[in-house]
Amino acid sequence: MANHLQAPPKRLRDYLPRDNEVFVLAADTRVWRLYCRHPYSTNWSTFRSAGPIVNARFDHHLDDRASPRSILYAADDPVTCLAEVFQETHNIDSFTNTPRLAEFVFTTDLRLLDVAGPWITRAGGSMAINSGQRAGARHWSREIYDAFPDIDGLRYASSMHANQPCYAFYDRAESSLNSTPLFDEHLSHPELATMLDHAARTLGYALT
Repeated sequence: MANHLQAPPKRLRDYLPRDNEVFVLAADTRVWRLYCRHPYSTNWSTFRSAGPIVNARFDHHLDDRASPRSILYAADDPVTCLAEVFQETHNIDSFTNTPRLAEFVFTTDLRLLDVAGPWITRAGGSMAINSGQRAGARHWSREIYDAFPDIDGLRYASSMHANQPCYAFYDRAESSLNSTPLFDEHLSHPELATMLDHAARTLGYALT
């Protein structure tokens, strides 16, 4: 996999995504997110408006905050969420900052640019957008957001869980979020114990 990510071209809009380069997340497709209730009173449906932050790969926020933007990260399955969120410590911590696991759907189809597919190479980038320096990936995300107003977010590959699908939903997707989650429980809930043990063994993470 390429380990260097070139800056996006000045006229990124010239690289309009083709149909096979856009992933359509169908309405009612189940996705998962892991979030912390504290210290910002986050809930399952919160799109984070504070940013960009240095450890977030696809934050498209503007540094001067002249134009409000927000983002929500998710994945196809809970194990990928755990791999991504706890990648710095390799320790699944079920208590600090009150982590919760949620499953939810969107009520309409969403158009997501697949940056784990051929578009990123055609546009002058590389697969390093999924695993290389995060600052470069954020630059691409900002430019993608500006160039393609019909794109609701990104589909990318988890660098921590065997390239499993992950999602960065832009604020454009927020109005399509279903009003209630399918699942939303504290990570220490007994119902999650078996899954957490499996995840820890699969990823080689500690479990506390």
